Amino acid sequence: MRVVCFDIDGTLLHSHGAGRRAIHRALLDVLGTTGPIDELRFDGRTDGDIVMRLAEGAGIAPTTQLVRDVLARYEALLPGELAAGKKTHVYPGVFEALAAVEGHRDALMGLLTGNIVGGARLKLGSAGIAFERFAVGAYGSDHHVRAELPAIARQRAARHAGHEVRGEELVIIGDTPADMTCGQGVGARAIGVATASYSVDQLMEAGACAAFKDLSDTDALLRTIFE
Repeated sequence: MRVVCFDIDGTLLHSHGAGRRAIHRALLDVLGTTGPIDELRFDGRTDGDIVMRLAEGAGIAPTTQLVRDVLARYEALLPGELAAGKKTHVYPGVFEALAAVEGHRDALMGLLTGNIVGGARLKLGSAGIAFERFAVGAYGSDHHVRAELPAIARQRAARHAGHEVRGEELVIIGDTPADMTCGQGVGARAIGVATASYSVDQLMEAGACAAFKDLSDTDALLRTIFE
């Protein structure tokens, strides 16, 4: 069996900055400042890590409750930002790739994303992708350290499948070097997709077992997943 976990932003879809705008507003509402938001790259980070770094940059101690408050406000603001901006863009081959993995008898489809679970649901919904299609998931709301998420995904996949899931059975598909490296501690394999800021070469250098310009070659993707 393969547990195939997709990242969301930059891998499946592009929401034209809706998440960044919602976090910007949430920080202002809760903290009264955004911190050094213009200097921080969001890709490859969890939502909690983003809030913690921006709070620290503003000289504010990022307590657990403070991070929760900001992210709760972010989740409340996100639907409006998704609706107000350009329509969420789904990258080439995504619908076909999801259908192929979902329909494979030896695959369990999941998510592994820095988004909090509510944000993941909203972003996918804005793209016409049902959150319920993903049998398991590990999210930024589970842990602010991205490298902790693969172990969580494995545990949830094991409960769903009713048996242990070995690290090498976990496949992470993402668009950043952080996606390529986060599963190394559990022995997971990573597949890169160069639809956002990083090239195929950069993703391979970061440790991908394979990388594609996008997900449009479904057959090649499946071969790589099940090799």
